[in-house]
Amino acid sequence: MTANQHTKCIICNGSELTTLENYKKHNLCKCSSCGFIFMKDIPHADTLNEYYSNNYERTSYLSPITICRYHEILDQFEPLKKTGNILDVGAGYGFFLEIARQRGWNVYGTELTNEAVNYCTEKGLTMFKGELQNIDFGELEFDVVLFIEVIEHLNNPVDYLTKTNEILRHGGMIYLTTPNFNSYLRYRLKENYNVIEYPNHLGYFTKKTLNKLFTENGFRTLNIRTTGYSLTRLRTSKGKSDQKFVSETSDDEMVRYRIERNKTLRLGKRMANGLLNLFKIGDTLKASFIKD
Repeated sequence: MTANQHTKCIICNGSELTTLENYKKHNLCKCSSCGFIFMKDIPHADTLNEYYSNNYERTSYLSPITICRYHEILDQFEPLKKTGNILDVGAGYGFFLEIARQRGWNVYGTELTNEAVNYCTEKGLTMFKGELQNIDFGELEFDVVLFIEVIEHLNNPVDYLTKTNEILRHGGMIYLTTPNFNSYLRYRLKENYNVIEYPNHLGYFTKKTLNKLFTENGFRTLNIRTTGYSLTRLRTSKGKSDQKFVSETSDDEMVRYRIERNKTLRLGKRMANGLLNLFKIGDTLKASFIKD
């Protein structure tokens, strides 16, 4: 089945798209107007349904270190608590929402598959199935909406932000993470960087294009930074390992564990992330935006 193709940019609607020369095998294109890079092919709905139902890797492993990071993120949200409602778009197996619930938040999540929705519902989490813009939240208004490793999966990010603008209260926050296309690893691995994967990842953001998307759709940028370097991504991209990206025995988890136990290594990590952010080449973009 031949996929349809975009004729306009999916974040600015620009009509001049050029093929990214060194990434032809992925059919990546770049918008001449805003610089956004994305997959030119548009996957069919049945292709996506099959992928997320059968091929998408959701981890059942929740690292104790990740739990600590979740608490640090939630610490940022405490001053925002008015309605007490938090929405996790693409909640996966609901790990973040469970931690948020323990801290007194009213938690809600969305997912695309029955499997993920049912898994979270069995934990007592309130879930909505489907794409965000098609969900009726009734009178609910949220203090915080999260897009953790979600926005890169979208062919229609503007639709998602339009809906978010409707359900997020004034002064509320969007928090997101997404792969950084300008990461050192992408520069090093080029077309072999396995973050570039169809139909999994459809849009590839940089600080500049992420800022443009949100500021032109009703939000004020609070901060955008880049952090991290993944040994797991490096080895799997080079075909030297078939380890899962998130697991108790992955290279990344082993490194995280050693750093967490050693004060000197923690200091080194902060310095390294400072440099990665300074040069905008960390693996991950972490950003917060406010609805004024």
